[in-house]
Amino acid sequence: MTTIPKTATRALSMVAWAAALSLGSTAWAADPIKIGVSGPFTGGSSSMGVSMRDGVRLAADEINKSGGVLGRQIQLVERDDEAKNERGVQIAQELINKEKVVATVGYINTGVALASQRFYQDAKIPVMNNVATGSLITHQFDSQPENYIFRNAAHDSIQAPMIVEEAITRRGFKKVAILADSTNYGQLGRADLEKALELKGVKPVAIEKFNIKDVDMTAQLLKAKEAGAEAVLTYGIGPELAQIANGMTKLGWKVPMIGSWTLSMANYIDNAGPGGEGARMPQTFIQEPTTPKRQSFIINYLKTFNPKNARIDSPVSAAQGYDSIYLLAAAIKQAGGTEGPKIKAALEDLKAPVEGVVTTYNKPFTKTDHEAITANIPVFGEVKGQRVIYAYESDFKKASEVRVKDPNAKGALNSKK
Repeated sequence: MTTIPKTATRALSMVAWAAALSLGSTAWAADPIKIGVSGPFTGGSSSMGVSMRDGVRLAADEINKSGGVLGRQIQLVERDDEAKNERGVQIAQELINKEKVVATVGYINTGVALASQRFYQDAKIPVMNNVATGSLITHQFDSQPENYIFRNAAHDSIQAPMIVEEAITRRGFKKVAILADSTNYGQLGRADLEKALELKGVKPVAIEKFNIKDVDMTAQLLKAKEAGAEAVLTYGIGPELAQIANGMTKLGWKVPMIGSWTLSMANYIDNAGPGGEGARMPQTFIQEPTTPKRQSFIINYLKTFNPKNARIDSPVSAAQGYDSIYLLAAAIKQAGGTEGPKIKAALEDLKAPVEGVVTTYNKPFTKTDHEAITANIPVFGEVKGQRVIYAYESDFKKASEVRVKDPNAKGALNSKK
């Protein structure tokens, strides 16, 4: 029987101990950072939801290939909320209690956001709204000492004044009608439009409502036409907005449509066809390579997801989804951990700029301001040739520059409603 020297035994023990330590370290490093992704991936809002999700996936993949965050990989936990408030509530509870996410991105629909994000607020888990634009979203918990709701989309208190400025000041219309859907999104947006018009001394000649999945807008359009409307201001989602354009075509009544950013959705452009041409809307991102970052994003998105006609269904949703992950990653890195209060505190005081597709985020949030987008960032898009292009040459030039947050930017209404 061979006797192993004590020195060799100690050496073997050291090797075994080191191996065990290495395995433990590897297991710890492999523990993923779970981030929820909630949006409508089916139904009428899916054009926005899928584009957002794909932008999120692209960003997470890039970060993971670069080593992840804090040596850990990002794991996306995706759920289809179907644009339904009750489904959004179920998903929020599942992601918090079962999946143990450290943050959630998404929310396409204002109503779903308002119904669901209260659970994250109670759990002290940050939410980065990257598409829903209702002005109330980041102010839902203003009465509470801490607010876990953030956003990197242009809220309606920015968009409504832009729409009114375009219609009344830039294009000189005296009589405008408002057509808005019956959802929280549509009705809160309508209120913002009325407020912006009032500041211009203008009262809409008609205010009409329609429901999701309505296919005949004749009654609403006839009232607007009979009232002498020279332009129609809209707040709704793509499929129903297309029915407005189609209804105008049937009536032989063509006046400009100027509305919220959703007029850029593929299911508006494609369903409206020639009748949708000329519609204008605020945009934080238009699918044009105006900066190196945007060019890289567009190339990688098209290569990865191969959308029809090389056109992103909802470019705004995709770009904002992408940026939302980079903002969260920067906060987690700065926080040095994944505890909700630490991530929130880091978001409110990001030390280093975050280069995004929409903008370079330099101090995008503070403790009292959870909106990353200010009124100087969006530009006007126009539907032309089945795509969205820059409506003005000045906007194209503006988009070729690095636009950063300007808290003093003019045009936003008071969003604390």
